[in-house]
Amino acid sequence: MATSAAQIRAFNGPALLSYGFRPFFLFGALWAALAVALWLPMLSRHLIVPSAFGPIEWHVHELIYGYVPAIVAGFLLTAVPNWTGRLPLVGTRLLALFLTWIAGRVAVFSSLWIGVAIAAAIDLSFLALLGSVIAREIVASKDARNLKVLAGVALLLVGNAAFHLETIAGIGNGLGTRLGIAATVLLIMLIGGRIVPSFTRNWLARRGAGRLPVPFNRFDVIVMVTSGVSLAIWVMVPHGEPTALIALAAFGLNGVRLWRWAGERTTAEPLVLILHLAYAFVPIGFLLLAMGIMAPEIVAPSGALHGWTAGAVGVMTLAVMTRASLGHTGQPLTATRPIQLIYVAALVAAVARIVAAFHLLREPMLYLSATAWVIAFTGFVIVYAPLLARRQA
Repeated sequence: MATSAAQIRAFNGPALLSYGFRPFFLFGALWAALAVALWLPMLSRHLIVPSAFGPIEWHVHELIYGYVPAIVAGFLLTAVPNWTGRLPLVGTRLLALFLTWIAGRVAVFSSLWIGVAIAAAIDLSFLALLGSVIAREIVASKDARNLKVLAGVALLLVGNAAFHLETIAGIGNGLGTRLGIAATVLLIMLIGGRIVPSFTRNWLARRGAGRLPVPFNRFDVIVMVTSGVSLAIWVMVPHGEPTALIALAAFGLNGVRLWRWAGERTTAEPLVLILHLAYAFVPIGFLLLAMGIMAPEIVAPSGALHGWTAGAVGVMTLAVMTRASLGHTGQPLTATRPIQLIYVAALVAAVARIVAAFHLLREPMLYLSATAWVIAFTGFVIVYAPLLARRQA
């Protein structure tokens, strides 16, 4: 049977369709930049779009259920073949999956024209199709350990369905938003717990003696279970005191988990350091969640959402995309100056959005965050488009 590398070399179609990360990372980043760039004039009513979602709802949906699934698809379609030893999705089948994601973005954008039910069906079909593709590969490999990532995709699908139902029924209690954020945070914890210590250990092993990341053990299981319970309670009871207390526990445990990965030794290589900085927004999000419940006069309840979305999601996805794209296109695994600037912009976007949650210079911080976000993702498109759109030498 041909190896993944052999199949890719034998593929004669466009380079963009030779591996899952290529179209989804490139156009996912482009959409992340465009969605935020459009949102500000939408919010000020200078731009009216034919979506059934209001400006804030459209902004939330298109980042959680538009951008995030694209990056999840790019990552899983690249990682799962490595985990299972099976051939990757390429060519026409990859194009069909990618066009399904594009169709979802168009459908949500024009949902007032085509109808909310039709838009929901088109949008939901992408995550359903992605889940079936990943499930087929994992089941065929007979390695049940990898089914955990499929649960994350399923949660995103359920959350997206809830988001659309809230819009159709006019309920709007935020359940769909919380489900999507919770699923994404769990995926970051699951995948981050796999790649951050692994990449760190590989890099540190070449640096000589010193502290190394602690391998996955029972402590990590405790962290995942506690965090999962915390997120589940938050989804169902977003403002209760028990929610705040278990969020504080998840904050402490995730902080210790991050410390165990020896991130302080990675300052010489931003490509590794950024993974640790990105994961730091996971415990920060839990802390902001607790503070938003217990002291809303100090921290807006939305602080946790943006600690996780602008922080953990924005920075971690860029960290993974920049590294994976270099590695799978045969480039040196080091952060060049343009890549470092992408990281700086992403961190500025996250920090500014969190500062805004503390009721400090809210409007200037919102505009700074949005501008920095657009710069970060536009920077990714500019720097990586030549690598992702051309065939590897």
